[in-house]
Amino acid sequence: MKDIRMKTLRKNFSVYPICSILTGLMVLACTSTKQNRQISTSPAPGQDKPQEHGSPGTDAVQDYGYHVHEYISLKTEWPSSSPDSLVQIESPAEVNETAWETILSKASPVAQKIVENYLNSENKEPGGHCLAVSKGRFIQAYKEVHGHLPYQDLPDSMATKLYTPKQVFNLLYATASDESEGWKSLPKAYRGKGNAGAITYAGMGTLVDSTGIWNGQLKPGAMLQVWRYKEDYQQVVQGTDVEKLDPYGHSFIFIDYVRDEKNKIVGLRIADQGFQSYRPLIPRDYEVWWAVNLSV
Repeated sequence: MKDIRMKTLRKNFSVYPICSILTGLMVLACTSTKQNRQISTSPAPGQDKPQEHGSPGTDAVQDYGYHVHEYISLKTEWPSSSPDSLVQIESPAEVNETAWETILSKASPVAQKIVENYLNSENKEPGGHCLAVSKGRFIQAYKEVHGHLPYQDLPDSMATKLYTPKQVFNLLYATASDESEGWKSLPKAYRGKGNAGAITYAGMGTLVDSTGIWNGQLKPGAMLQVWRYKEDYQQVVQGTDVEKLDPYGHSFIFIDYVRDEKNKIVGLRIADQGFQSYRPLIPRDYEVWWAVNLSV
């Protein structure tokens, strides 16, 4: 990781003036199929027509329905006195390269590569779908480290009567909730946890719950799935018609913790498609948090 220049680190790990999204606009940001019918917007480049649903076993970009982020450009500033803002937190001292390398060395090879690729990228906010972006970063790093896609290393035990290991992995990753037997055939313990559930079930990482996340257990490159409302998450786990639910979830990658003057964790620096990566996340942003520290 010594090829990561100090200039790049300081640019990506300083706490610049932070702005946050108003609750109403946050709901629009991860808009559902129901909102898509009510609000018309200009499609993003390359998204001039609806995407087709891919089968669970394909690698094609899928239409994940309720996770679509068509409003990622809407960034409304909170007043500096807002309890949802980290504006008043002072920028930390210059990043110590040795200290950062020590922290990063505790992450797995794939996790290190995810962070390295992100920090060295000239396009950190590619837009598009949060799930597609986070999964793409994981798969790219995995291939660079191991020389092949992660699907090749999925255990046969992941298979169900209806799905292959690859299909199970993709369905769990996409939190593809519905009322069918297919979704309910997947292990309940990993449903609704998105990337964290899929990767943990594949034996490629260790699951971390909300308490662990905010107690400092995350390693750089950890992957997260969060839900704005606990009720939505619970219904997704049980299996629901998402068009009637209108849930709001988000998938992204952990980069580093933000700490206050007393070294208390107050936020997470993340990498996503540009929806929220422009500012650290704080506990009250979401009611449900799940993560996985990679072990591959």
